[in-house]
Amino acid sequence: MSDAVDAIRVLVVEDDPVAADAHALYAGRVPGFVVTGVAHSRAAAVRLLDRTPVDLILLDLYLPDGHGLQLLRSLRAAGHSADVIAVTSARDLAIVREGVSLGVVQYVLKPFTFATLRDRLTRYAEFRASAGEASGQDEVDRALATLRTPQPASLPKGLSAPTLEAVTRTLRDSAAGLTAAEAGAAVGISRITARRYLEHLVMEGRAARAPQYGQIGRPELQYRWLTTAERGRY
Repeated sequence: MSDAVDAIRVLVVEDDPVAADAHALYAGRVPGFVVTGVAHSRAAAVRLLDRTPVDLILLDLYLPDGHGLQLLRSLRAAGHSADVIAVTSARDLAIVREGVSLGVVQYVLKPFTFATLRDRLTRYAEFRASAGEASGQDEVDRALATLRTPQPASLPKGLSAPTLEAVTRTLRDSAAGLTAAEAGAAVGISRITARRYLEHLVMEGRAARAPQYGQIGRPELQYRWLTTAERGRY
């Protein structure tokens, strides 16, 4: 975590304690951000905000004592002006529109990697640092684009987004995990190609690998999809 005086102060609001710890760990690893508190409910978030200054809230929308947007409405009515990044599995665009009207500046859909959250936080910090008077429409547009338009992550040479999506879906749907040969057979690519995609998922922190013993000869690597909570520990 950053100890700088001008660090952006973050409150994590997430009902799952393991996921909350992972989100706090992720945010604390981004330069310029410091996590000042973690709340597991709407009521706990209100108590923390009443005594701790906060610049940014990482807000889960499904809380045990009310919807996250209900919390946000009450905070705005009470005069809290902290910005909000919604960290949620909610995909209802009506909720997205309502969130924007209440000051949600970004949405991060679960499950996500550290790289995804880091990108959103870095862009938010750039937008927040904007100061002075814009010289014209172009400068206003550029400032908003910094916040609203994340750059797509570039893939290593030779990897394609559609194939990565297919390998990701296949691995995520396999509770026991897969070898490169099994993943390749399921997707329709070679074992060597499948291994490149699986290794990319490991490097991104979305999968883990371990040797599979019990067969004659060299053990094969078994790949397993990581849950959001597990990613905080890898």
